[in-house]
Amino acid sequence: MTIHTPKIRSWCIASVLTVVALCAPFAVAQQQVPSRVDVSWNQYYDYDEMTQIIHELVEAYPELLTLESLGKSEQGREMWLITLNSPKTGEASEKPAMYIDGNVHGNEIQAAETVLYSIWYLTKSYGQVEQLTELIDRVSFYFLPMQNPDGRAEWFANPNTPHSARTGQRPTDNDFDGLLDEDGPEDLDGDGHITTMWKFDPNGRYRRNEIDPRIIERAPEGAKGELSRLGSEGIDNDGDGRINEDGPGGYDMNRNWASDWQPSSIQYGAGDYPFDRPETNAVAQFILEHPNIAAGQSYHNTGGMLLRGPGASYLENLYPRADRLVYNQLGEAGEDLLPYYDYMVIHADLYTVHGGFVNWLAEGLGIVSFTNELWTNRRIMPDPDRKFTTEERMHWQDRMLFGQTFTDYTQYDHPTHGKVLIGGGTKYSSRVTPPFMLEEGCHRNFAFTMFHAANMPELEFKWIGIEQLDTQLWEITIEIENTKIIPTRLTLAAQKKIGLPDLLTLKGAKVVLSGTLSDRFDRSLTPIEHRPERVLVEKGIGSKGISTFRFLVEGAKGERVTLSYKAQKARDIEIEFPLKETELDPSSK
Repeated sequence: MTIHTPKIRSWCIASVLTVVALCAPFAVAQQQVPSRVDVSWNQYYDYDEMTQIIHELVEAYPELLTLESLGKSEQGREMWLITLNSPKTGEASEKPAMYIDGNVHGNEIQAAETVLYSIWYLTKSYGQVEQLTELIDRVSFYFLPMQNPDGRAEWFANPNTPHSARTGQRPTDNDFDGLLDEDGPEDLDGDGHITTMWKFDPNGRYRRNEIDPRIIERAPEGAKGELSRLGSEGIDNDGDGRINEDGPGGYDMNRNWASDWQPSSIQYGAGDYPFDRPETNAVAQFILEHPNIAAGQSYHNTGGMLLRGPGASYLENLYPRADRLVYNQLGEAGEDLLPYYDYMVIHADLYTVHGGFVNWLAEGLGIVSFTNELWTNRRIMPDPDRKFTTEERMHWQDRMLFGQTFTDYTQYDHPTHGKVLIGGGTKYSSRVTPPFMLEEGCHRNFAFTMFHAANMPELEFKWIGIEQLDTQLWEITIEIENTKIIPTRLTLAAQKKIGLPDLLTLKGAKVVLSGTLSDRFDRSLTPIEHRPERVLVEKGIGSKGISTFRFLVEGAKGERVTLSYKAQKARDIEIEFPLKETELDPSSK
């Protein structure tokens, strides 16, 4: 067993929970299942530490995990892809699969921990937790903890704000002066973070709070301020009169996907064309090679949101009503599992995004996908529904976090602006889950993602009726049920001809006629014109739906026939039976 300890002292607080079970029947305790790899979930891991844990998990659970690199990032780091599958129930490619990734943006660090937690929790639960064991036997998972390994490495290694190191790390001319990454921030006060700078200005619009001088606030109407905002700390390296306008990198991995991609003049960070960056190209190639992926989950880091597409208002009608109902069932369940989270539509409830990742999954590939924005300040406040003043928030954080996410303001002689104030929130001060709350956040999001995974399509032959019409002529009526929320083919995919349609075949007897019915009692038939032994099911089997089919076949009594149903995003099913008058209920077996 490997035990990981923090490389640096964690800024979390310790807490002790005392549970007094006065009514034993109502006491709830989570089963404690040990893992072969012991990982601490109250701290964060940089790229190298994350890589080490990934390898240890794969080595500890060879019966479930396999590891590959999708390729190298811009700076040459491996993009680790972990497949979780139970081979005793079939190959991963034979089952509906869920793709899960995180750390699309380098500063969104808890996203990678949430993916890693999912692998850790699933592996230790196999054979111990019934629901998860059954899920692992039925489906497969593809995990990419760090889609942007360079951004993660940059965030840990160097001073940053809560918002910086978001991009990939290819040098980019963000200010269009012909130079690359020449004017990034500097840690002028040496605190290890990039905080904020304020210029002393008798006509400024801001002032220090009288009660708590750590708070800089806008001066009231009619009153003079004393400070002007300069932005994040740094100097004008290229002499163009601006500060920190061309820092490391400059492309956004969540704007580089093919669906509704727009150039950088419209969508900042879009890249030169879709998939032009090594990281997004590697992910796209993998997903395109795995059409069994039926569900997608991409973890980001702040807002407390479960987001679905579309990213632009003019694409709203691209999501048919039936597909929206599928998303609604999943998203509303997520709101139940994740306190203070909201299920939202990207363009309507957040902002416009062109070329987003989950949009490409949903709109380009017909994969039911969500973005989880993991952190929300409401989780940490004592009364999440109360509107706290800035002073109250600062006071509360002092008691809970002991000042570890704030650098006190100090004066600094700036080469351009003279005396300035430098200080404020560190890179841990917002967006990032406080480490003492990390495990709960990982587990709740994991639970929602497993609900999503558990509702990937599952097919069964619900009912089969065989009637003899003549000496050698038989009528076979079949009901096939999808017991889960996600259909075998989204309506959008059927309309846009994305992927292959489902296929129902009958072998072992000559098929004279076949087609689809509204139900088993329907005497009309929508016939198949060519090769009636093969019924292409363009719409798939719907959400918790039943589809009915009929074959007229020629064959001798007792002759055995085989029915099989194939779907790209569900496990294939097959049944064999003799021609004789009967009704079969395979689902009851």
